[in-house]
Amino acid sequence: MKTMPLVFSAVLLLMSIACDRPSRREAEQAATLTGGGNARLGRTEIRKYGCNNCHEISGVPGARGLIGPPLDGIGQRYYIAGELPNTPDNLMLWIAHPRHVEPHTAMPEMGVTEQDSRDIAAYLYTLR
Repeated sequence: MKTMPLVFSAVLLLMSIACDRPSRREAEQAATLTGGGNARLGRTEIRKYGCNNCHEISGVPGARGLIGPPLDGIGQRYYIAGELPNTPDNLMLWIAHPRHVEPHTAMPEMGVTEQDSRDIAAYLYTLR
C-alpha cells in the first residue's frame, strides 16, 4: 500500500516533464523555420549557455531570470531586440552575436555556435 503514493508521484513527474517538451509537430515546424534546428537540443543548450539566468523561459528548469525579457511567445513578436524584424535568421544572429546587432546591449556574447543558435531558436519558436 505504501508504494501507491510513490508510483503516483512518479507518474505525475513523468507527465509534467513530457508537457514541458515541444510536441513532434511543433519541433518539426521549428526545424523547418530554422533550417534544421533541433528544438529538443535547443532546450538543453539554453541551460548550457546560461540563458536561463537572465530570461524567463517556459519548459526550462530554473529559467526565471529578471534581467532580459520573458521569451514565451517570441514567435508572435514583430521585432527582436527592439529593432530586428522577427525572422529565424535574425533571431539566430541575435542569439549568436547580440553585440553585432546592438553594441550596448546587456546581453553578452556567449560564444554560441551557429548550430546551437539554430537549435535555441527552434526551441524558442515552439513557445506560445
